[in-house]
Amino acid sequence: MRPRAREIGLRPGQFAPGPLNAITDVAGVLVGQVTRIEGEAVRTGVTAIRPHGGNLYAERVPAGLAVMNGFGKLAGATQLQELGELETPIVLTNTLAVGRAVEALVDWTLARNAEARSVNAVVGETNDGRINDIRARGVTGQDVLAALDGAVAGPVEEGSVGAGTGTMAFGWKGGIGTSSRMLPAALGGFSVGALVQSNYGGALVMDGVPVGRELGKFYLREHADKGDADGSVMVVIATDAPLSDRNLERLALRAMAGLARTGAAFSDGSGDYAIAFSTHEGVRRGEAYRAGEARLPDWPNDKMSPLFVAAIEAVEEAVLNSLLRATTMESRDPATGKKRKGEAIDIEAVKGVLGRYGR
Repeated sequence: MRPRAREIGLRPGQFAPGPLNAITDVAGVLVGQVTRIEGEAVRTGVTAIRPHGGNLYAERVPAGLAVMNGFGKLAGATQLQELGELETPIVLTNTLAVGRAVEALVDWTLARNAEARSVNAVVGETNDGRINDIRARGVTGQDVLAALDGAVAGPVEEGSVGAGTGTMAFGWKGGIGTSSRMLPAALGGFSVGALVQSNYGGALVMDGVPVGRELGKFYLREHADKGDADGSVMVVIATDAPLSDRNLERLALRAMAGLARTGAAFSDGSGDYAIAFSTHEGVRRGEAYRAGEARLPDWPNDKMSPLFVAAIEAVEEAVLNSLLRATTMESRDPATGKKRKGEAIDIEAVKGVLGRYGR
């Protein structure tokens, strides 16, 4: 099994991770994934994140959205920004599967809420067409339902799985990655977890070490290569801190600092999105809240900084895990018959670079 970042000596940031070093270290968060590898061309999938195991439509959670470069198709974004809440799980998939994922997520929600007449399905994407035959529309509604119904707590599979099955990052095979941070009691004692779908580029940096430059694969290396920069990344951040949607938007924005630490180019053709939500039961927007009878707690602004740092660190490490855990993926272009290959980053080569930098 390929290693995670900490297994080769990388320790991004200052705060310690949770027991699983995953978004599921935030109590209540569930993750489900379906991977579609079919024939010679289909290499794609679905990743679903549920903020809690109850009825999210009835017990909504506050949420915030941040966008760095908006080259993407994030369904549900405007209502999320307007109301500052999630009423469905977050589904991640490929670009041309967003429509089917929305339909399935609406079906899933309606089946659990007889009174619902409007559903704001939140579906994010990255374009995995460099490896996957994206035009084949390989993801089905049943795949989305299976990911939602199969979502569980515990360890999260990483690398070339789920929505990361066909993605590329920094010129190597990308994928799903996750990490977490635990704040000490003196800073609130809260947990922060991140999950990424990495499919973007730039010049890869691992915990401050210029790995991409050292291995000779990085954006603008010859002042003409655009292939290692365009793409997208979806980031999901969860916390059990009692945050308002306004402060969750601020927390989501810090994801971009985490991506920057990895060497992201934030290019013209990249969609860089982050959604942050709180699982704290005190800030859930249930019946009492909608009746105007609930007064929600709100963690103060001047105590947000440690949460910001935790989010930055968790996002950075989640990206590193997505690359290190990813396995090489091959396919064949159905139009040309040519083989396509997403090469996993060479672990021994990475270790060699880290050694030269005293790690």
